[in-house]
Amino acid sequence: MDIIIVGVAVLVAIVVTALISYFVLYKNNEKQSQAFEVQAKSIIHEAELRAETIKKEKELEAKEKFVQLKSLHDKEVLEKNKRIAEIENRVKQKEIVVNQKEVSIEKKNKENDQMRETLNRQITIVNQQRTELEKHQEEHIKRLETISSLSVAEARAQMLETLKQEAQSKAFAIQQEIIENAKQNASKEARKIIIQTIQRTASEQAIENTVSVFHLESDEIKGQIIGREGRNIKAIEAATGVDIIVDDTPEAIVLSCFDPLRREIARLSLQRLVTDGRIHPARIEEVVEKTRKQIESQIAEIGERTVIDIGIHGLHKDLIRLVGKMRYRSSYGQNLLQHSREVANLCGIMAGELGLNPKLAKRAGLLHDIGKVPDEETELSHALLGAKLAEKYGETPAIVNAIGAHHDEMEMIYVISPIIQACDAISGARPGARREIMQQYMQRIKDIENIALSYPGVEKSYAIQAGRELRVIVSAEKVSDKESDTLSFEIAQKIQNDMTYPGQIRVTVIREKRAVNIAR
Repeated sequence: MDIIIVGVAVLVAIVVTALISYFVLYKNNEKQSQAFEVQAKSIIHEAELRAETIKKEKELEAKEKFVQLKSLHDKEVLEKNKRIAEIENRVKQKEIVVNQKEVSIEKKNKENDQMRETLNRQITIVNQQRTELEKHQEEHIKRLETISSLSVAEARAQMLETLKQEAQSKAFAIQQEIIENAKQNASKEARKIIIQTIQRTASEQAIENTVSVFHLESDEIKGQIIGREGRNIKAIEAATGVDIIVDDTPEAIVLSCFDPLRREIARLSLQRLVTDGRIHPARIEEVVEKTRKQIESQIAEIGERTVIDIGIHGLHKDLIRLVGKMRYRSSYGQNLLQHSREVANLCGIMAGELGLNPKLAKRAGLLHDIGKVPDEETELSHALLGAKLAEKYGETPAIVNAIGAHHDEMEMIYVISPIIQACDAISGARPGARREIMQQYMQRIKDIENIALSYPGVEKSYAIQAGRELRVIVSAEKVSDKESDTLSFEIAQKIQNDMTYPGQIRVTVIREKRAVNIAR
């Protein structure tokens, strides 16, 4: 029973405790809700105040922006008004100027009308005076015609002729004066460059001769060279085209020929024959042919050496051979290769002084006379032939023009062309460099040989004994013995009719028939 009472008491105590805690919690919740309401009201009040301040700030900013925009607009309006006012002022000024011009133009028109009227009056007066003058002139002309017995056309022609002569003389005097002034101003620098060029180039000059002396160990060799009935010496002369003179000069014979190449071939051939000791016609022809081949190889070597010495690259091998061939040619007695080397050096120096291409100038200077050593004779001059050869072997147009124009046979279209012409003249005009008579003699000898070569059946022709004898070698299959007599007569007649020469020329036609068999 006690336990039930205790349990009920505990239960009552728990209920009372629960009610008390509930009551306490309820009171606390009311207090918290009231506090929350107060706090919410305060937050709302603060938000309203803040919104009001923000609204006032925005209104102030908007007013400030409006004021600024209004001020800018007012400024723009003022500026536009100013511009409009200025434009209006300009327009008004222009209107004033236009009005003034209109007034002045009206005044000028009135003045022009007055002047036109006065001019018309004066023209009428002048026409009247002109008619009177024409009448007086006609009467005067008639009187002059009666006095001088000349018509008006004749007198006018005489007057025009005198005026023309006076004008020509004055024009010529003015032209000469201009030319002299140009020469005085331009020749100083040109003279300076030419003198410097000549001073920087020094070369020996040697005149080519038409004879060579071949020295012998003893006079007994002369007999071997002559051979039985002179057949050896005739074979040498026929094979080489060189006149061999055997006289009383001890231990020496003379080789005479205008062509240095033939003379060199004859000299080397004689040297081989004398060294070998076997001298007969067949051996002579064999040795001469070998010597020709040797000379050809020497010509190529001379050309290559010359090109290397001067510093020219990329030259065609045929042009190099022609350069070497110049060693055995002469121009007015001056060795052609030496002359071309000198011209090349002069051109290089002068081109360098003038600020041009020295290598191109050297190349043109070396090749300017290659037309004098052609493989085949043509009717072209050596300048035009040289230009043709240079063009054929791929040289530049400047070099082709310089070669063809160095004797004014072609128009100079490049700056380098007059340099080649000037250096060629400098090299040839040096005292002792050339001999005019020698060149004329060589040309006459060549003309004699070319006359013989122009006939059919002629294989070779050699002018010997200083051009006093022409030996013509014909083909035995094409020309008979009777035709040989006719050919000799025709060549002699053509030389007599076409050429001028001292003394007389003997024409000898040689026809040789050979029958060769081999025993095996």
